[in-house]
Amino acid sequence: MQDKKLLIIANPKSGKAKVKELLLQMVQIFSNDGYLVTVYPTKARGDATVFASEIKENEYDRIVVCGGDGTLNEVITGFMQSGLKCTIGYVPLGTLNEWSSSLSISRNALTAAKDILDGEYTELDIGQFNDKFFTYTASFGAFTKASYATSQKVKNVLGQAAYFLSGIKCLADIKPIHLKFKYDDKEIEDDYLFGAISNSMSVGGVVKFKESLVKLNDGLFEVVLIKKPHSIGEFNSIVNGILRKDLTHKGIEFFHTDKITVIGGEKVAWTLDGEYAAGCDEVTITNVPSALHLTIPNEAKRAKKSSKKKSKE
Repeated sequence: MQDKKLLIIANPKSGKAKVKELLLQMVQIFSNDGYLVTVYPTKARGDATVFASEIKENEYDRIVVCGGDGTLNEVITGFMQSGLKCTIGYVPLGTLNEWSSSLSISRNALTAAKDILDGEYTELDIGQFNDKFFTYTASFGAFTKASYATSQKVKNVLGQAAYFLSGIKCLADIKPIHLKFKYDDKEIEDDYLFGAISNSMSVGGVVKFKESLVKLNDGLFEVVLIKKPHSIGEFNSIVNGILRKDLTHKGIEFFHTDKITVIGGEKVAWTLDGEYAAGCDEVTITNVPSALHLTIPNEAKRAKKSSKKKSKE
């Protein structure tokens, strides 16, 4: 008898709408493990937040999110609004999936589903953007535009390359934004082409960090700001710094902080986990430590299963 309950919150439109093809197989995987599975397909943008905020404590033994980073963001926002604390599993079906890749979550949906059952528990920081929340990044400027301005058709064909090509193009074309940043009793002010306050190994598929610089549960953001270049030489220096993951190049500012206030951005278009968010004159972005309880792959169990599979072959 199946007395364990599992909820799947699925976005039917994520990526290439692959969830429609894979959902039944995922249900079978969870059902075979003894779960009575309920599926909730999201209906529109923001729907997952409303639905997640209405879930009751202990209503389900497991909750699994199937979709892109935007879908995951909506579910987490719903939990933060209601105060519900539960561990979730994530099956990434978006185009980029950069954040989940840094956690070794498989891009293969069925493998990701199996890993949820065998996985281990971890706690990760998230961000609060005034009254909104984000899982891994709040950004503005050049590469931010690439995440929502690149057509879905191009994303599906080129994948991460679409973000990179669009991002570099935007870097040359975008108008600088004059902003002031306050953090840790410091204040900086300049003209910027791009900025990201993140808890991730990369931003927008373009700006990537060295592993030694990032910890996803240290209570701190990684902040990278790219200034307006005043010459071709400065522009080339910025691009080379991005390509080589060297954030010490001239024109790039990089630091860690748990809270930052951005002033003067009423006309700035932000994205939170790749989804558009309107700016305002003053934005306070705060790290919420260990707020996300997530199941990630157990590498030892995954390797053991892979070894057994090869031996049978």
